[in-house]
Amino acid sequence: MREIIPYNLIKLADVCHDSLYIVGGSVRDRLCGFPAPERIDWDIASPCTEEELLAAAQTCGFLVTAVYSRTGTIKLKDPDGVDYEFTRFRSDEYVRGEHVPARIRFTQDIALDARRRDFCADAVYYDIRADKYVDPLGGMQDIAQHKLRTVAPAERVFGEDGLRLMRLARLAAQTGFSPDEECLAGARHNRALIRDIVPERIFHEMELLLHADEKPGGQNGPYRGLALLRATGVLAEIMPELAAGDGMAQRTDFHRYDVLEHSLRCVVYAPHAIRWAALLHDVGKPFCMLRDGNFHAHPEEGARIAHELLTRLKAPKQLTERVQQLVLLHMSDFDLKMRPVKVRREIIRCYPLLQDLFALRQADYSACKDDLSPAPAVQKWQGILREMAQEGVPLTRAQLAVSGLELQRAGVAPKDTARALDALLGYCAEDGARNRKEKLIAYAVKHFTEEC
Repeated sequence: MREIIPYNLIKLADVCHDSLYIVGGSVRDRLCGFPAPERIDWDIASPCTEEELLAAAQTCGFLVTAVYSRTGTIKLKDPDGVDYEFTRFRSDEYVRGEHVPARIRFTQDIALDARRRDFCADAVYYDIRADKYVDPLGGMQDIAQHKLRTVAPAERVFGEDGLRLMRLARLAAQTGFSPDEECLAGARHNRALIRDIVPERIFHEMELLLHADEKPGGQNGPYRGLALLRATGVLAEIMPELAAGDGMAQRTDFHRYDVLEHSLRCVVYAPHAIRWAALLHDVGKPFCMLRDGNFHAHPEEGARIAHELLTRLKAPKQLTERVQQLVLLHMSDFDLKMRPVKVRREIIRCYPLLQDLFALRQADYSACKDDLSPAPAVQKWQGILREMAQEGVPLTRAQLAVSGLELQRAGVAPKDTARALDALLGYCAEDGARNRKEKLIAYAVKHFTEEC
């Protein structure tokens, strides 16, 4: 452990009044044998007071960026710019379901500090000055067994803080660890407490879960985490529209899995940039089946539901709108019956989303029957896109041979300029040879001037 610790932290531990410990994920991952990432979240703890820690930190040239006296927490930055979060040893008492402890008592007892955490695997301490591990709750054995076990009875741990329901799934996704039966039962019984957690925290945990395979232990992590949310019932609490697809059958000639399982598997096959779109691409199916008895309108309804769901989770607006558009478009030409000229127009219309749309369609296709062969619809559209490139078909307004200013000089009203440029893209879609300034101006004058 010592070889990856920043020199400034070792120096701080040497001058600290009491033993200074590293605790949490960095210790767990080191004991797992995971390679050290470029950026490590350094959580440090000690029985020393905030005043004692502050004095030692200032002696070592650390910058204090925040102090939270109620929780005994200090945020620090060392002379090399590395961030740390210090928390004084303490014992917490909660009102059921509330994320913030109602009462905090500071202590010298490392075992009491360990029991305020969530899982034993995250309650192993490394004494920096003594260069040794301290394991009050048997977490080292859990790490060796890749097991998630709560630091106290699971009913109590999850009952204290509903966010731990999300952390369970996220940690299982990132580490490859599996919860024991008591842990699972405690999460199931307390699943409704996730309703007490603010949406921003839920979204943040979901973001980490959906990208868990970026962590050394996260192979197949997004699926593991999502499956655990399904198993504990938390998924039905935070995304009931999606969970409604659990057990909902699909046509066996196209699908091997029910609606929800297909959606979870779609995430497996999707690149990082479109994980939310992959998860929600069929979120309209349960709604349509219950309303219409079929899935026909699921792209349109799914786009609406995805927007509502992500808005509810306080997701970034840009992500929400992009997912909405991808969900709306993901079934375009699924039956390969769209005429090439219409495909050309669709390619231009959705060009900013095109590569993500191809990736989503491929993930959707692969998730139907775990088929890694190229999706036929993607192959067809990519072939047409290549033809368009060879012909010099403009795909964006900037690639047109005429500018908006030139159109205005030719008589197109400023209010109509954007619409005229888009019409010119459609005009050129059929034949790249039309992308000539004279032709485009003539077309625009004919259709977008007052004389027309």
